[in-house]
Amino acid sequence: MRGDVVVGQDGTAVCSAGALTARLAARDRGGLLGHRDLLAIVAEHRRRGSRIVFTNGCFDVLHRGHVAYLRQARALGDVLVVALNDDDSVARLKGPERPVNPLEDRAGVVGAIDCVDLVTSFSEDTPAELIEALHPDVYTKGGDYTPQMLAETPIVERLGGEVRVLDYLSDHSTTAIMGRIKAGRR
Repeated sequence: MRGDVVVGQDGTAVCSAGALTARLAARDRGGLLGHRDLLAIVAEHRRRGSRIVFTNGCFDVLHRGHVAYLRQARALGDVLVVALNDDDSVARLKGPERPVNPLEDRAGVVGAIDCVDLVTSFSEDTPAELIEALHPDVYTKGGDYTPQMLAETPIVERLGGEVRVLDYLSDHSTTAIMGRIKAGRR
């Protein structure tokens, strides 16, 4: 297991007990890191000079648009952190029929994508508190947003980071997919 942690690092590296403990804990939770473990791992990456990219979302019914977006986000730095809205937060944002997939399942699928390095969750409607703690170098959102629409933009900029709005594949949203399923179309 220490080899797994060290191989994921650039150059010659030593696996600290904290990094190993966090990785083992995440494996037990389907890859989902608690905030304390996440911050410890990110701190180690930052000590090595890694550029931290952060994004968030529901990622409820994963589709091609999500994967393209995550790959584009990862290309902006060295470590991609994905924060998932927990189930109660998804229901508040998307309605009582959502999420389709529970948090642990969403985390397992998102975490299995090769460009995603770390997965965590948050229970608030925005990841503002997590951004305050994490201090990402880059905060990304999909092209269906503008920086002005995001409550997180002033926080990221105050912390010295940048906000990047990435490409959006139309017709590749979970809402559109759910609509087609309900209508009996592909």
